[in-house]
Amino acid sequence: MAKLKEGEMAPDFSGVIQNGDTIKLSDFRGKKVILYFYPKDNTPGCTAEAKNLNENLDDLVAKGFVVIGVSPDSEASHQRFIEKHGLKFNLISDPDKKILEMYDAWGLKKLYGREYMGVLRKTFVIDEEGKIEKIIEKVKTKDHTNQIYKELNI
Repeated sequence: MAKLKEGEMAPDFSGVIQNGDTIKLSDFRGKKVILYFYPKDNTPGCTAEAKNLNENLDDLVAKGFVVIGVSPDSEASHQRFIEKHGLKFNLISDPDKKILEMYDAWGLKKLYGREYMGVLRKTFVIDEEGKIEKIIEKVKTKDHTNQIYKELNI
């Protein structure tokens, strides 16, 4: 699949969230969506990113945003992650990596000289019509909300 670009329509998808319900990107037309991809529940960077978005959720919602996280973790893992950290937004379980691959968030990573396939941490800001407004590939996990605001000039 070709790499997604800002200004293109975001690929629609459906995914199962922490409580077993299925949601689709198209369910959120008319709202701005922060769709963020992260490697693993309850790891330091992923926890920092989720907590930062959660701490700023009221402001994000007031600005018209919906936050949705996606990782390969199970629904049960997502539920524990949400409960442990008091998260107030949905997390999609993508164990078969269909959504991750659709958004070019699954690929080759390097750590200590070792190469392996894994989740590429990135965030897509999708506008009310379903177009990709911004792609953030170098995520600042501890200050992600401000990073999003700065990228969008808001």
